[in-house]
Amino acid sequence: MAGTVLLIHGLARTSRSLGPLGLALRAAGYRVAPVAYPSTKAAPEALVAHFAARVAALDLAGPVHAVAHSMGALILRDWLARGGPPGFGRAVLLGPPNHGSELVDRLGEDRHLGPAFRLVNGPAGMALGTGAGSWPNRLPPPRHEMGVIAGTGSVSPWFSALLPGPDDGKVTVESTRMEGMADHLVLPVSHTWMMMDPRVIRQVRHFLREGRFQRA
Repeated sequence: MAGTVLLIHGLARTSRSLGPLGLALRAAGYRVAPVAYPSTKAAPEALVAHFAARVAALDLAGPVHAVAHSMGALILRDWLARGGPPGFGRAVLLGPPNHGSELVDRLGEDRHLGPAFRLVNGPAGMALGTGAGSWPNRLPPPRHEMGVIAGTGSVSPWFSALLPGPDDGKVTVESTRMEGMADHLVLPVSHTWMMMDPRVIRQVRHFLREGRFQRA
C-alpha cells in the first residue's frame, strides 16, 4: 500500500492551496489527509499542539508521509521532533524557511510597516526570523527522510530586494537547506505558487516513491 500523505499548508494559507497536489497524489495511489491549522492565530507551540491533535484524530492507513509548504514544514519538523507517529516515512518540504526569513527581520521591526506585518502574520509568523534563537533555528535535524524543494522564480521583486542571494520571493535558497536532509532541488518556481506547479508535483511524487528527486 502506498500509504497516507499528510498535506500541511503554509502561513496565512488554507488546505485548498494544496488541492492540485492532493489530486495528483490520490491518482498515484496515496490516501491524502489535508491537516489545517490556524497559522496566524497562535504561537508555534500552540500550533504544533493543534496540528498533533488533528493528526491524532485521523484514521491513518499504511505508512505515513507528508508534504509541507513554507511554515507548514516547521510545524511538521517540530511535531516529528516531539515524537510523531511510529514508522513515519518520507516528507517533502516546499520552500521551507529552515533558517528563517530575512523578511521577518526587516519588516517585522520596521517602524512604519511592522504593526501591519505583525497583524497579518501573527505570533508564529513573527517567530520566523533568522536569529539563533528563532523557532526554525531551534529545531533539531530531522530523523526521517526529507527532501527539500527551493524556488528561484520570485514574483515579489520588492521582497527579493530585501533577501540575500537567490530566493523565491519569501525565502532564500540557502535558508531552505538543513542538516540531515536527504536531497535538495532548486526549481524556477515562486514561493506563493510552487505547490501548484506541475514540475514540483512530479518531483514530490518521485521523492515519496524513491527517496530522492529526479534529475535529467
